[in-house]
Amino acid sequence: MNRKTAPLGLVLLALGSPGHAAVTTPYPIAFVTQVPVPGDFCTMNSTFCNQSAAIGGSGRGGDLWIRYPDGTLKNLTQAAGYGQAGPQGNSSIQVRDPAVHWKGKKIIFSMAIGAPQQYQWNEYRWQLYEVTGLGKNEQPVITKVPNQPVYNNINPTYGTDEQIIFASDQPRGGQAHLYPQLDEYEEAPAITGLWKLNPKTGKQTMLTHSPSGDFKPFVDSYGRVTFTRWDHLQQDQQAASDRNFGDYYGTFNYSSEAANAKILNSRAEVFPEPLASDTVSLAGTHLNGLRFNHFFPWQVHEDGTVLELVNHIGRHELGGSYVQGVFKDDPALTDQTNPANPNKIENFLQIAQDPTQPDDFIGIDAPEFGTHAAGQIVRLSHVNPLYNADQMRTAYLTDKSTASFTGDGEQPTPENSGHYRDPAILSDGKLLATHTFETRADRDEGTQAADGFHPKSRYAFRIRLVQQQPGGTWAAGPTLTDGISKDVSYYNPDSLIHYSGELWELQPVEIKARTKPAQPPSNLEAPEAQVLQEAGVDEAALRQYLKSKGLALAVMRNVTRRDHSDKQQPFNLKVADGGVQTVTPVGKVYEVAHFQAFQADQIRGLKGSDGPRPGRRVLAQPLHSVKANPPQAADAPQGSVKIASDGSVAMLLPTRRALTWQLTDKDGNFVVRERNWLSLQPGEIRTCPACHGVNSADQLGQPTPTNKPEALRELLAYLKSIGSL
Repeated sequence: MNRKTAPLGLVLLALGSPGHAAVTTPYPIAFVTQVPVPGDFCTMNSTFCNQSAAIGGSGRGGDLWIRYPDGTLKNLTQAAGYGQAGPQGNSSIQVRDPAVHWKGKKIIFSMAIGAPQQYQWNEYRWQLYEVTGLGKNEQPVITKVPNQPVYNNINPTYGTDEQIIFASDQPRGGQAHLYPQLDEYEEAPAITGLWKLNPKTGKQTMLTHSPSGDFKPFVDSYGRVTFTRWDHLQQDQQAASDRNFGDYYGTFNYSSEAANAKILNSRAEVFPEPLASDTVSLAGTHLNGLRFNHFFPWQVHEDGTVLELVNHIGRHELGGSYVQGVFKDDPALTDQTNPANPNKIENFLQIAQDPTQPDDFIGIDAPEFGTHAAGQIVRLSHVNPLYNADQMRTAYLTDKSTASFTGDGEQPTPENSGHYRDPAILSDGKLLATHTFETRADRDEGTQAADGFHPKSRYAFRIRLVQQQPGGTWAAGPTLTDGISKDVSYYNPDSLIHYSGELWELQPVEIKARTKPAQPPSNLEAPEAQVLQEAGVDEAALRQYLKSKGLALAVMRNVTRRDHSDKQQPFNLKVADGGVQTVTPVGKVYEVAHFQAFQADQIRGLKGSDGPRPGRRVLAQPLHSVKANPPQAADAPQGSVKIASDGSVAMLLPTRRALTWQLTDKDGNFVVRERNWLSLQPGEIRTCPACHGVNSADQLGQPTPTNKPEALRELLAYLKSIGSL
């Protein structure tokens, strides 16, 4: 796409007033401006469902800017010939998510182009672009990234191999009839996971499959792709039996994921247990019900392997959704959380690494609605892979304020408080963040006029220096700029929106060269490697077999061992028929016999006014897409393998599809359930010492198990017997 570029001097003088002299930075800062969009559900700055480029949720009239250390501003997009003021049309833009290349010479970002005329309904998508010519006296040039998918592509970042890692709502497996994937909360359109693109060849890899969304990836100094994942593995609240929600929302099940699947007269769900609020489904059971909903820090290798929470930290270390012990008749089960980390958080959004203290991440703890994912700045320490979750700590940097979903509640707080988002620690230790003094939930307080509706947000997001106060709390200080204003109008698509005033400033990033980190190792651990050697199986040959079948291998050494802080589910476990046990003196003892896997199938639909609505939600279904595991007894649960006498498990699993699992007794009744979704890559051999893995000690105070898993030995013998190895 050819663009006329604006004269560089004109852009600097006419569109860039001198920046705020009180803020000095060692390197240039890139950031974006946006016309305020007061709504905070499925809009571009929401916690979730933020990937749509539809005009109502993203607006138009934004730009990508650079602020040089001397305070000079340059509008990069306008200097490169993109964007406009006044009435918005085919050439208008909106921008988001700038990320800087390792050499500091270019920026990748997402941009939507075009706005509708009145009564016109057009499809707009976020696409990836790069801008070069970042120097003060250079001419910026913007180029669209080639070979990217024709879906919404956001949150891009550069991998260490020059490929691009990004979030996308493209359907898993390219199955267009499944688009859009609907999240597990509101059945709203969702990100399907993280993807990797080689722009030169067009090769694309799905790194993670996330049923509700993965957000804001970046490669940290340890070589991990770190990001926020929405963990919401619970039953569908839109189909809960309580208050007859299923009929109200029009939910139903499809018979399969196929395009021609039948619509069933059923809303059946088999995993996990019913919602804590669903009193109808819980009646007569010994279950307390489940609520599981938070945005937590995750990590994955650049090839999509070894997906897990950062350093295996979980709900009982960080906080999040608090629920009672799963079974009512076992008083030993509690909502106990790790007392070593007293500063609990609900969410950890917009994660960034501290370049001056690489062992620390900073991020935002914010509510799900009302604040545009803005809230309190928090620090998460000991993120180095050498630490385990018991050693990690959260610290509150700014003060904590809340927002009401209704838009009422707290009044604006005094100066030096408010809500924050997009924290960025600079190379000299300064902290920048987007900030508003408002703490109530946002709502549109605009007015209708002859020239259109004038939206008015309660929030005035500006990028500020955040400074530590004498008492230790950090608070908003001087602004990065003197304010950037614009007069724009666009149709939405029937009504005219007219905004004139200061724009929101968001997503500051420092433009400097950084050293590429080495990739973390993916070596098979000693117990599993010894079993392969003793069984006469070459690791490379095993991985090649798995790749050829699109499979991964999961191995657990002793599933009776659980982390000492995780008491919400049974922790006194023994393998049936005289197998190993890990039992404390307190509480009931539970037998486990089978490891049952579940796969994420998009089979939950929604009725529309003239037929099914587009898209499907994921439901956990017993594993059925893999037939390579050893045959099980006729009465074994579907999609399961037997737990070996030493507590170990080995199972072949599908790849690039979200998975979860549970331990069952002999009769197939669940005992312990996984609370998160994971996905694997072809050829991956994923080993877990326990279930939930031991951080520093298990329920008996013992360290991580190191037994050679007998289940792996048995699986290898089976594969050799049928000629697969």
